[in-house]
Amino acid sequence: MKIITDKNKIEELLTRSIDTIYPTKEALREALLSGKQMRIYIGIDPTATYAHIGHSTNYIFLKKMHEMGHKVIALVGDFTAMLGDPSDKNETRERLSREQVEHNMRTFNNQIGKILPFNDQENPVEFRHNSEWLAGLSFEEVIDIASNFTVPQLLERDRFEKRLKENKTLYFHETFYPLMQGYDSVALDADIELGGTDQTFNMLAGRTLVKRYKNKEKFVVTTTLLINQKTGEKLMSKSQGTGVGLDLSANEMFSKCMSLADSGIKQVFVDCTYLPMENIDEIMKDIESRPFEVKKRMSLEVTAIYHGMKATKEAQKNFENTFSRGEAPTDIPKAKLSRLSDGILLADILLEQKLVASKNEFRRLIDEGAVSVDGVKIVNYHAPVCVGVYKIGKHRFLKII
Repeated sequence: MKIITDKNKIEELLTRSIDTIYPTKEALREALLSGKQMRIYIGIDPTATYAHIGHSTNYIFLKKMHEMGHKVIALVGDFTAMLGDPSDKNETRERLSREQVEHNMRTFNNQIGKILPFNDQENPVEFRHNSEWLAGLSFEEVIDIASNFTVPQLLERDRFEKRLKENKTLYFHETFYPLMQGYDSVALDADIELGGTDQTFNMLAGRTLVKRYKNKEKFVVTTTLLINQKTGEKLMSKSQGTGVGLDLSANEMFSKCMSLADSGIKQVFVDCTYLPMENIDEIMKDIESRPFEVKKRMSLEVTAIYHGMKATKEAQKNFENTFSRGEAPTDIPKAKLSRLSDGILLADILLEQKLVASKNEFRRLIDEGAVSVDGVKIVNYHAPVCVGVYKIGKHRFLKII
């Protein structure tokens, strides 16, 4: 396989959307210039039924590596998902059953395949599950893996320290998560692991294990997370209903992108699109005078990656009609209910249809007067569902028939 060693491409790869490279950027640059094929991967735990555009930052990086001739692996953490990653969590995560995990990851191949070319025959992209090796480890092997770390090392991660200081429960099984993710690198014989900054601790654990079991260095590349620059919160939050899922329709994706915080527009351009940096800089010159138009361009560029330009242009037109003229979209999603008299709650239907992320979001929208049916505002948290067209927030609709 011919490896591309173009200095400009490598420099952009090591700069755009990158936070930190371990051990150094210079060392990885030298390795990429050597012409050796590198094995690079990223893992994602199927804790929900979808990946979102925050994950796309890493898959776009992998696609560029694949185009340069390197070996790319898309890993789904079906085994680690059952434990739950404690990274960035102030409470113990609820453990998922195998059935829940299998349900969640049912369409992951298709979602990730919108970016990575799984059908490439010359340099196939591998799609793996970490249950292949983690489920078969003996207790003796687990002990051997754990022997590479001290208790203080595992407890020094900031969230663990914070929970201990606040006298919050920290279960022993949670400390095993970085060991499990770290062992993925060994099983895959990885040269490079890619992930968000919230995964730094786990990925460095893998660097330790690769050095022990493979006697080689593993590079760790951390990418920037999509952040609301004003609040410091993640732009992609499933719990707050702001995650732009890769499984959304063109209309839903465009609308969700338009609802993102203005302060994150440039970072979404940089991290989640293929536009060259000089083009992004030129577009962003209008952010003060024409912010709405700039955001529409961002939404168009993102949505077109997953749905093509024709469907995206139609989604943009639909959005503009809805936003500027107060019209309902032409293709409102429908829910057919045959037993309205049974007192089915609106909140439950909206959760089922993924139009709200949680009952907390539903209550917040009710408090803001942002939920209506046929133009009449709903004020009751426990309102039963009825026939009509519901508007949820500015751009979400549901027709009950």
